[in-house]
Amino acid sequence: MPGPPPGPGQPNPAPPQHLPPHHVPPQHIPPQHVPPGPAQPPRQVPPQRPGQPPAGRPAQPPPGAAPRGGRSGGDLTPELVETDVWTDAMVEQAGIPVVDVPFVTVGSGIGSFVTVDYLRVCGVPLDQIVVLGPQDVPWHSYEYLTRVSQIPRTERLRSDSASTPDNIWGFPSYAVREAWADKSLKPLWNVGTEPIFSNYYTPRAGHAFESMEAECNRIGYLQCLRLGQVRMIRRRAGGGYYTILTPQAAGTGVAPGTATPNQGGAQGNPQQYTTKRVAFRSQWVHVAIGYPGIKLLPDLQAFREKYRDASKVVNAYEPHETVYQALQRRPGTVMIRGAGIVASRVLQRLIDDRDALGLQTQIVHLFRTYVDKSHGPHIFARRKGKDGWAYQGFNYPKSVWGGQLKEKMRKLEGHERAAAYKQMGGTNTPVRKDWQEQLKRGRREGWYRVAVGKAESLVPGPGGQGVVATVRVDPHASITQDARPDGTFELYADYVIDCTGLEADVREHRLLADLLDHTGAGINPVGRMDVGRDFELLGCRSGNGKIYASGSATLGGYFPGVDTFLGLQIAGLEIVDDLARQGFCKKLTPWRSTRQWWRWVRGKGVD
Repeated sequence: MPGPPPGPGQPNPAPPQHLPPHHVPPQHIPPQHVPPGPAQPPRQVPPQRPGQPPAGRPAQPPPGAAPRGGRSGGDLTPELVETDVWTDAMVEQAGIPVVDVPFVTVGSGIGSFVTVDYLRVCGVPLDQIVVLGPQDVPWHSYEYLTRVSQIPRTERLRSDSASTPDNIWGFPSYAVREAWADKSLKPLWNVGTEPIFSNYYTPRAGHAFESMEAECNRIGYLQCLRLGQVRMIRRRAGGGYYTILTPQAAGTGVAPGTATPNQGGAQGNPQQYTTKRVAFRSQWVHVAIGYPGIKLLPDLQAFREKYRDASKVVNAYEPHETVYQALQRRPGTVMIRGAGIVASRVLQRLIDDRDALGLQTQIVHLFRTYVDKSHGPHIFARRKGKDGWAYQGFNYPKSVWGGQLKEKMRKLEGHERAAAYKQMGGTNTPVRKDWQEQLKRGRREGWYRVAVGKAESLVPGPGGQGVVATVRVDPHASITQDARPDGTFELYADYVIDCTGLEADVREHRLLADLLDHTGAGINPVGRMDVGRDFELLGCRSGNGKIYASGSATLGGYFPGVDTFLGLQIAGLEIVDDLARQGFCKKLTPWRSTRQWWRWVRGKGVD
């Protein structure tokens, strides 16, 4: 996580436009009370062919047809909310319309898109797939995160050349396509000489988004999309699952019961629903919802809650252009918290503005841990470090995506796996010579200063101007710092920008918490959702149905690089291979792969 963009790829966070505020779940709609009827024993359902709707029900109507509805109501009842396994009669009694479809993917971000791409390449028709979520295009939320964290479309992501969400084969890579478009050999030279003679090649953000748009159109992704918020997933008696969607209200761009705006949207809802909820009944469900929201450091969160002032303390993943605009109007001091890719991008923006506009901005950078040299357990597992920063091309060593570390992690269990994650983890940022030169100049001229320690409190400054942080000095830091007798010192700033990352606690997301409480999901050794080697969400099987999960919520599993473009593709391949073994899709054989790649090259649809 991490910050965008981590690893050969990037996060797939939720929802578009903006992330939900920290610790604020979507607005709750009180369920309509329906007196429970007599207990319904699980109905015995005869075996069904893989990929078909649950037995005893007709197939899903074609896109655009109205879903079947039961009695009046159409909302969740207390009985449904409290019950772990639902019968068809319970859903019908609540009056919630039901749509039958074999495969549902939840999230509507890049994780959903990549999985649908694999399914389409493997021959699954559009009417067998439904995508549920709030994003009108898969990259919507990710582009928001990159933009507010100072990576606009013209700047480069922290992603590998062959990590191409629009192209499951990785060839031609971003570098090859950029070289062809620009009629230049420079990108090819870059990838041919990295990382010895060149920094790692990384694609422009706009190139990635435009490529995904073209693939969306090629595979018909938007025809599968139903906009709204997924409220819960429940196991179905007899096998399979019910996924409950709160659909986007017609003409408003807002799902009922939420406050999340969404641009566009009509193309994603070919049918308009008249009830508050819609149930999608499927044999397989895939969950890829990204991070629960933004996360502030404890002292910064406490400042906001106590003083009700979000103008002086901002998270880098929130819109905070007002900070840069205020610094253009009058000189000020900015405190940076964090030492990852986002901190480096925010620093570069501050310094670029300072240079271009002749500003007098002062920067105080508070490190929690100061890295001044290479570090690691042994010579073959060592990360470079200098001036407080830990340097690494991507958020994990490249071998986790297809080398010895990938193979090693697939064999580790429990505490051994958690220890391996701890050894590989840690905040880091890629080497960028231009940005390093900016900081070197700032240290020399005195407008970029460094402090090391743990912030204990944050209060308003004198007269309400700015803020004052009380920091406990780190006695192990390799730099000299003056401190009071109690071991603390104070730092003043007009603004604080928190660049430490996104919320990683899976229980902060209502859907994930519900899966843990009602569907049998468990926690892995590092505290995220526990998935198997094929990305099945362990403990959630329902008859012949399975739930899969990918993305940031599964960090800590048998594959480390989940929260990246390439990681999402690897997860998608593992999931589709498992679905092919169950007979839902065709196997991606060398012949089929070659034929489908050739269609991709020519811009032809899948067959």
